[in-house]
Amino acid sequence: MALQEVDVNTKRSGSINQAVVLATKLKMNFYFGKAIDHDGGDYGVAILSRFPLSSQQTFMLPKNKDVKAEQRVLAIATAEIAKGVFIRFASTHLDAQRPEDNRILQAKEINRLTAKETLPLIVAGDLNADPSLESIKIFDSNFTRTCSNCGFTIPVINPRKTIDHIGFKTGNLFKIVSHEVISERYASDHLPIVAVLELKK
Repeated sequence: MALQEVDVNTKRSGSINQAVVLATKLKMNFYFGKAIDHDGGDYGVAILSRFPLSSQQTFMLPKNKDVKAEQRVLAIATAEIAKGVFIRFASTHLDAQRPEDNRILQAKEINRLTAKETLPLIVAGDLNADPSLESIKIFDSNFTRTCSNCGFTIPVINPRKTIDHIGFKTGNLFKIVSHEVISERYASDHLPIVAVLELKK
């Protein structure tokens, strides 16, 4: 599971570690990737997994010199999905500004960072761009997204844009079983997406 806008010990969230709380309630393993200091704590992305995690890393993604540009990250970990069977899984949240200069830089950097990955790799998150934009075309040059005519994910009431995506590195032995937008409006200002992938042997 890839989560974005995760607070760790921030005042606005009651000084709790959201990653720990969610992982504990769901009985999952977790990894938090910090992007910035915020409101007395940390803010970033997280990975939750029912499988054991290892080799966790957080990479800072590039941004331009605009003072309003917020630092974004790619958090990645190795999951052992069966005995001796490993995949890499990443969570990210790209820049929201227009024009999309930073998203283009960040999509290119994700492609560069993952170019030498030898394990099957999935990247999921809020890419803040619909499929017609250049940043998604850059992402698509290295990744196969789990849908081509994707359902809208934002806003949660009368959604009209698709900006949340799941993709696997092109050439990996994944079969797309399903992709679905879930009509769950309580937890976020985005609708969650769920993809089922089968790793071929």
